[in-house]
Amino acid sequence: MDKRTLLIKFVTFDVLAALIVWLLFMVFRKTVVDAQIFSNVKIFVPNYDFVSGFIFFPLSCLFVHSLSGFYRRPERQTTLLAVFTTFVSSLIVSIVIFFVLMLDDIVVSYKYYYYSLLVLFSLLFFVTLTFRLVQFYAIRQAYRTKRYTINTLIIGTGKKAWAMAQEIEKNAEEYTLKGFIHVENQLNEVPREMVIGYLNGIGDVIQKHTIKDVIISLDETDEHQLFRLINAMYSYDVDIRFTPRLYEILTGGSRIRMLGASPLVNITTLNMPDWQFSVKRYFDIVFAFIMLVVLSPLMLFAMLRVKLDSPGPVFFLQERIGYLGKPFRMIKFRTMYQGAENGTPRLSSANDERITPVGRILRKYRIDELPQLWNILKGDMSVVGPRPERRYFIDQIIDEAPYYCLLYKIRPGLTSWGPIRIGYSDTVEKMIERLNYDIIYLDNMSLMTDLKILVQTVEIIFKGKGV
Repeated sequence: MDKRTLLIKFVTFDVLAALIVWLLFMVFRKTVVDAQIFSNVKIFVPNYDFVSGFIFFPLSCLFVHSLSGFYRRPERQTTLLAVFTTFVSSLIVSIVIFFVLMLDDIVVSYKYYYYSLLVLFSLLFFVTLTFRLVQFYAIRQAYRTKRYTINTLIIGTGKKAWAMAQEIEKNAEEYTLKGFIHVENQLNEVPREMVIGYLNGIGDVIQKHTIKDVIISLDETDEHQLFRLINAMYSYDVDIRFTPRLYEILTGGSRIRMLGASPLVNITTLNMPDWQFSVKRYFDIVFAFIMLVVLSPLMLFAMLRVKLDSPGPVFFLQERIGYLGKPFRMIKFRTMYQGAENGTPRLSSANDERITPVGRILRKYRIDELPQLWNILKGDMSVVGPRPERRYFIDQIIDEAPYYCLLYKIRPGLTSWGPIRIGYSDTVEKMIERLNYDIIYLDNMSLMTDLKILVQTVEIIFKGKGV
């Protein structure tokens, strides 16, 4: 099932629901409320514009629905969660929109004033929820008939892998098992014709069979091998699941979800609730845009100083590895002399002779990072998140700390606990130490955590502790 097509369907039906609600609400106001309140008034008409509401109201609904996190993965939501999310969204939209549109009304009767609010909320909640439940029912029917399915791959060929395959066949109707991946030193307890690949070619298998879910079910565990495998799969945007025991070995925790009757853990999901994740992205966009406008004089001055300080371009673009392990071009103000690396990646230090005089000042107050606000607007980065690294150094980190791949769950950030606690990392050992802070951030992601990190970052900037 194509996620984008499914999302378009949910958005379309939410817009249709909003239009129907506004039409019914308009009829209600004209035929019930106005008729009761203004039956004896000949010179006054309520001061609200229903026509513009047909544009403003659906857009407002979509905005609040997206903030609620409903659109992140609507097909995976439970009915109870859908009801709760729709209730909260409808309540917020009704209160805000009602008072914005009706604020200029002359209040003749508070009874009908709040009666209208109750009707608007009830219409929005029940119509929107009805449309969504119909879509959920259609999705479940499509899963039952296999018109929609989640292509699944099991890594392992032992007893646990075969038991998992039987569990999927009996209790998980939305999943279709495409086959098994052979792992060295594992017994073969599955039909040979169902072994469709090997670990070194798992990317080709994922693409060929359009795999969406990968379940790691091994009789024996090799931590380094598992993390190398996870690292290879992240770029394909698949859900990676483990048995609880494997997950505890890998991360020391247990966040279990059910697949049929079997408890499994999805290592690619976040602890942060969907609504906070959505708010985080909207905050990124608003924050980056405002900062680009407010700090534009400072950035223009920095551009001039960099240009006059030493020969070379003002901006420095470098490939970094970001969300899902995919590369992107990160932009900074140039703080080193042109050609400083001579083709071989080197980590910088506080006393690095390659740094220009102006570059030292820019680094001290983190001004060199400001162009990354553009990366945030583009969606390459977030305001708060692990700092992105180059592939050259990631490969070295993974040799010592194979769990680095866990950072691919989220967008890299302009700031995080790692840079705050460690600062510029001039050795791989410091990069691994910074990684450990980033893993702590992953396990404690929340809007409040982001706020605390931003406050600490501002303190560092004003105290000039950037290096």
